[in-house]
Amino acid sequence: MGQRTRAFPLDGTTRHLCIDMQRLFAEATPWQVPWLPRVLPCVHEIASRHASSTIFTRFIPPRSAGEAVGAWRDYYEAWPDLTRRALAPELLELVSPLRALVPPAYQLDKSANSAFSHPGLADALHRRGVTTLVVTGGETDICVLATVMAAVDYGFRVVLPTDALCSASDATHDALLKLYRERFSQQIVATTTEDVLRRW
Repeated sequence: MGQRTRAFPLDGTTRHLCIDMQRLFAEATPWQVPWLPRVLPCVHEIASRHASSTIFTRFIPPRSAGEAVGAWRDYYEAWPDLTRRALAPELLELVSPLRALVPPAYQLDKSANSAFSHPGLADALHRRGVTTLVVTGGETDICVLATVMAAVDYGFRVVLPTDALCSASDATHDALLKLYRERFSQQIVATTTEDVLRRW
């Protein structure tokens, strides 16, 4: 069934939510996202122009698999080299040049996929009158997906500059963009960095 696309206003009620642009995913680790460097200039352009309206998330693994719960414990038992006990701490930092934008940009640590797994994020945004989120970062089909779906459930409009998103899988990246355009076009706009910067 066809969907009509809406153009959301980008103004003082907009925030930029940048997901997990960390050295852990940019460098030669088992979780490396090879084309993260390719989208970094677009992410940086949005973040640098709107630094005080940007929230950078960082994915922070547990110190050991035993500190995780439920399925997350199983997950880290499969990836023991990616717990904090094994990782070099600097790998958890934001990539350069994004790291230099904090502050005035805000940094938010999370231990699960969605940015909204951090308690109080949605309420804090609502209290500040935020209605629209520009979401960038990675991965399109994991942490960005979880964040976008939660944002929709919390009532936020979502703008996705697709050239500022990355994944380790081209196929699932493309599939998610198709899903957003065909099934969520009333709540999610898939566009470009150029369009975001022109309108905001």
